[in-house]
Amino acid sequence: MPTTQTAAPETDWTEITTVEDLVDLLGEPIPRVRDKVRPALLDVDRAWLAATPFCVLATASASGACDASPKGDPAGQLVHVIDDRTIAVAERPGNRRADGYRNILENPQVGLNFLIPGRGDTLRVNGRARLVSDAPFFDEMVVKGHRPVLAVVVHIEEVFFHCAKAFLRSALWRPETWDPTGIVPRRAVIAHDSEPTGMTLQQLDEYYEPDNYSRGMYA
Repeated sequence: MPTTQTAAPETDWTEITTVEDLVDLLGEPIPRVRDKVRPALLDVDRAWLAATPFCVLATASASGACDASPKGDPAGQLVHVIDDRTIAVAERPGNRRADGYRNILENPQVGLNFLIPGRGDTLRVNGRARLVSDAPFFDEMVVKGHRPVLAVVVHIEEVFFHCAKAFLRSALWRPETWDPTGIVPRRAVIAHDSEPTGMTLQQLDEYYEPDNYSRGMYA
């Protein structure tokens, strides 16, 4: 396990506290980066949304408490394009915490980042969201015979592609760098040691066994 290190005192930190300080450090974006934000979907955006099986939904409550929640479905069923300014993201049965959805009820501003496995670039969408429990378009988001539990309908305010540098730096899509349990213990051990499950480690291993865990994902 990693060793715990003592943090340097905050008096040794150099903090950025103004936009001017930030710009002095990072510089200004070049025009093509600054001006790439669009208010509506292009055909290439629609193609990306049809191909993505995964996104992260970022929200904040009225008080500013934040949440970033992953959403995943087969490509073509995760996102439904309603029109050039509106998309819907499916919600399936989950752990019922609904942290991000509680935030949306207080503060509708959201940010989404849509990924395609193997691609370093991503599609980002910012806008205002609402929660819809049923609509005719749910019929187009059926997976394994099940319609979404609800959908996050997002009115797009900004859409743009984000560069691949973070994925290149992290080597995220390079399998030779993967070591899923080399340092971090398996999911059952994490649950046993840090979550109040009331289950034995053997029970948790059985629960998180992939075939068992995947049952009922859409029911």
